[in-house]
Amino acid sequence: MRRIRYLGAAKRDIARIFEFVTRESGSADIGLRVIYRIREKCRRLAMLPGTLGRSRSELADDLRSVASGSYIIFFRYRGNLVEIANVIEGHRDLPSAINEKLDPN
Repeated sequence: MRRIRYLGAAKRDIARIFEFVTRESGSADIGLRVIYRIREKCRRLAMLPGTLGRSRSELADDLRSVASGSYIIFFRYRGNLVEIANVIEGHRDLPSAINEKLDPN
């Protein structure tokens, strides 16, 4: 099993998703469920062998993505590590969103 590391941009994305879903739904429980599903998808990326997700080399070298509900998780494999770079709502203009937010570390 690989380890998971959430980069700063991904942590901020997840916090903003929680705030948005909680505000729009009026329920922190719903916000927590959305975040739980995103984090569970990240755990599965770390647990499963091989290379998963879609290559997103048009956005950044070695970047991959996988969907979690209406969100897209952007990540990289770094040896025995899965690096979660960003989590972005799927309806956004992804190249603009990635260029604004992608954390290079």
